[in-house]
Amino acid sequence: MLPQSKLNSLLFSVVLLIVSSNSFGQTKQDSLDVKVAVLDYIESQHTPDPAQMDRALHPRMVKRTFWKDKETGKDYLRETNAESMILLAESYNKKKDKFPEVPKKEVRFLDVSDRTASIKLIADDWIDYLHLVKLNGTWKIINVLWQYHDSARQK
Repeated sequence: MLPQSKLNSLLFSVVLLIVSSNSFGQTKQDSLDVKVAVLDYIESQHTPDPAQMDRALHPRMVKRTFWKDKETGKDYLRETNAESMILLAESYNKKKDKFPEVPKKEVRFLDVSDRTASIKLIADDWIDYLHLVKLNGTWKIINVLWQYHDSARQK
């Protein structure tokens, strides 16, 4: 059996290898640009800014979540598009009562390649899984799958 220090070193090497292989083609600038797009998406809701939301989204973006029908109790999918999200960014938090004074916005990179990215955004009340694509040199969100932390709220 290996001593704990050797096991830790071996584990670190394996994790480093996995992280390195998952980021093939990714540059530091790509990582920064992806993060800016994700933050534009969430921050445009914190301080109503439709132009900021528009910058983050591809015009064909679709946002989905599961929902429970109150009458039948059956689950179904709800969809929102880019246009609706831009309108939401304009009005959702106008009264400054939808988020805490310092909103949570934790961006976790799941995978970033040279032209595609998968991100987990952890916000105050919900989790968003975002897919981004790099088109004509610009990163845009094309898919969002979200849920409340407490999924029982989705009805």
